Amino acid sequence: MKNKNTILLGAHTSAAGGVHNAIYEGRDIGATTVQLFTANQRQWKARSIAQDEVVLFKQALQETGLSHIMSHDSYLINLGGPDVEVLTKSRDAFREEVIRCLQLGISYLNFHPGAALKAPVEDCLKRIVESVLGVRDLFTGKENLKLVVEVTAGQGSTVGACFEEIAYIVHALKDELPIGVCIDTCHVFAAGYDIRTAEGLDKTLNEFNVIVGLDYLTAFHLNDSKHDLGSRLDRHEQIGEGKLGIECFKAIMQHPKLQSMPKYLETPGGPPFWVKEIALLRSFV
Repeated sequence: MKNKNTILLGAHTSAAGGVHNAIYEGRDIGATTVQLFTANQRQWKARSIAQDEVVLFKQALQETGLSHIMSHDSYLINLGGPDVEVLTKSRDAFREEVIRCLQLGISYLNFHPGAALKAPVEDCLKRIVESVLGVRDLFTGKENLKLVVEVTAGQGSTVGACFEEIAYIVHALKDELPIGVCIDTCHVFAAGYDIRTAEGLDKTLNEFNVIVGLDYLTAFHLNDSKHDLGSRLDRHEQIGEGKLGIECFKAIMQHPKLQSMPKYLETPGGPPFWVKEIALLRSFV
């Protein structure tokens, strides 16, 4: 068991006023890591990171001791979409996000795989791989950045709700780029994987290992779910207040194979609730 004070646990904090502010907000809620947006997640064109922002960001990391910082890419991006104009914008935005992460020395870039819309799922998956390969030239092998594809709830035409689709993406990229997987507890539950108990979590992890490989599991988003198992609805709830229940999160925090993985809250309510949730989750260790 790891010491509970060294567990990598945090939330998606606000970068309003500068990315360094997300680090300080993390410190204020008792986090040891955070997830953030490096730019406005609802705009296609984002300004580049200035050198003084890089300095402030690294200074904040040094002052707080936070590490394993994760960026979440824009909600607008669809790396597998069939529309040429949107796909081009998505690829450009993804590339700019990678550049910002490399500038800041961020550890992980979390991205949603994409949505097929009216196109076949197989074509969508191929376009996602092609899109991600488009940033290969930015990696020399010396970077610490890992691209982390997120398991989705499967809402609408979104791909990545089953481990087989995640495996297709990961295995197509693993020899070309540093690639990993983030399991969102709300998403995976909504997608039909029952992780409400320690036994259910073990079964799901074993299935993930067979299909994808546990070596690729990199991080967790910790969110309870407003809707039931297999609902395919992405609606987050506070820890222990939704359909997943508290035993799920006890099992995750106590699982020996998961203890070293960074875990990020995306629950509603913001900092006042995250302080309590972080303390609660840490108490399970």
